[in-house]
Parts: sequence; C-alpha cells; structure tokens
Amino acid sequence: MIALLVPLVVLVNGLAAGVLLGTQLGGWPLLAALPADRYVHAHSFFATRYDPAMPLCLLGTLIGDVVLALIAPGQAVRALFITGAVLAAATVTISLTKNVPVNKWVQTLDPDNLPDDFEANDPRWNWGAWNQRRSVLTVLALLANCCALALLL
Repeated sequence: MIALLVPLVVLVNGLAAGVLLGTQLGGWPLLAALPADRYVHAHSFFATRYDPAMPLCLLGTLIGDVVLALIAPGQAVRALFITGAVLAAATVTISLTKNVPVNKWVQTLDPDNLPDDFEANDPRWNWGAWNQRRSVLTVLALLANCCALALLL
C-alpha cells in the first residue's frame, strides 16, 4: 500500500504546489496590475478553472499524508508525513476561510457595473497575501513529502 500511496501523494501535492506557484509567478501579478473591472473578469475566469482539481489535490495530499503517517515505517518518515499533513491542513483551512469566499464573491460581480464601494472593498491585497501563504505551505508540504519519499528509497 505504501508503494502506491506515496507516489500518489507526491503527485497530487506536486500538482497543487505547481498550480499555486504558477499563480504566484503569473496569475497574481496579472490580477494585481489590472484595473478593477478587468480584475473582476479575470479573477472570475481563473477561479472557475481550478475547481474541482485543486480541492481534490489538496484533500488528497492531506488524507494521503494522514494515512501514511499512520502506516509508514520509521519515526523520521512518519514525522515528515505528519508535517506534510499539518501543512496541507493549513492550506485547506486558508483556502476555505480566506480565498474561496473571495472567489465566490467576485464571481457574483458584474465587471461592467461594480458596486460604488468596490475600491474600498477591493479584495485583491487580502486575497493575494493569503494565496501567497497557502502557496508557501503547499510547497513546504511537497518538500516534506519528497524528503519522506527519499528516506523510503
């Protein structure tokens, strides 16, 4: 079971980390630079493209790491999978409490008819800061999972 689960966890964790790193390198700088109406249009487009892949990858990482922490041989390997699980859980928590609510709210907006108070409530900077945090956490989870894999080889 370990021989099947470890590569699967590294794969889904790597996919999630790659998407979030790509967001930091390209998606976020674009969203931050756009005028408000174009930002709403672009954010809505991006937000609908990552579901259901990202939730599946993040939850797959979390569940897989928890299972591996229970069944893997050796204290060091188990500790690395526990670390991966904690980091993945933090990423899921940030996603559900900080980023997803903004994504859903932005999708309700009409880019051609933004609320009068949009500038005062522009969610970009808060969303961007939380997205950066979850990107770092997901990459760190991948590092922990890769180190665990290396110890198992």
